[in-house]
Amino acid sequence: MTTPIRIYPATEPAGSKPTGSAPAPATPQRPGLVWLHGGGFAGGDLDMPEADHVARTLAAAGITVASVDYRLAVDGIHFPVPLDDVLAAWAQVWAQRAQLGIDHLAIGGASAGANLAAAAALQLADAATAPDLVVLAYPTLLAVQPAPGAALRAALDADPAADRFGPAVVRGMYENYLGTPAEEAPVAAAPALATAADLHAYPRTLIVDAEVDELSVSAEVFAQTLRDAGRDIGLVVQAGTDHGFLNRPERPGAADALALIAERLNGLTT
Repeated sequence: MTTPIRIYPATEPAGSKPTGSAPAPATPQRPGLVWLHGGGFAGGDLDMPEADHVARTLAAAGITVASVDYRLAVDGIHFPVPLDDVLAAWAQVWAQRAQLGIDHLAIGGASAGANLAAAAALQLADAATAPDLVVLAYPTLLAVQPAPGAALRAALDADPAADRFGPAVVRGMYENYLGTPAEEAPVAAAPALATAADLHAYPRTLIVDAEVDELSVSAEVFAQTLRDAGRDIGLVVQAGTDHGFLNRPERPGAADALALIAERLNGLTT
């Protein structure tokens, strides 16, 4: 099975419809990004702003984006099917990178898509096809996550609309994804369970987190383990945002985050 991919060539704002086939060659020597939308593993599509607007904005900044239409955890589909789709899409884009004019290829995603990106990078870390950069926007990386610290708990209490990812919600999301109890999640489904030894070759990573988001606890755990492993990790908290802010492009935080991501991608060197 070929995983459907929508290609947004660098400097071209319009993406093609998902076909899974090779597009026309793009401008040579551009960075590329395999991008994965969020949606709790069970929702989302290539037309939501978190997919389409992100891809169009980055393409206009000179980055060729491959937005992946991975299978969702619905109708009996569970882990590892979505991750397998992501790995297949990565292999497709990697094989076509010369045609696409890509000189450095990154992987990234938002929310549950960031989970899939982090997990794919872990599987690829020791391979010749490893990503040059991993971009994680407000990721969810633990099926059973620790309680937030006092400052975050106070911020969540002060903003009830942002307080929507408590333990029961996260557990339910992962149990739907896994098809098993959350406590049985493997590292490939909950990448923040990885040890420093597991991450010994992990690619350089940029995490762009929301300021008021209980899921940020898992990002902090993952970032600390990457530091312990001596890896190149940048963690940026986007001020004034809550979870899913890339899906609300009219807000300043989304534009600022995409500018940062574009800067990091355009700065990739061998």
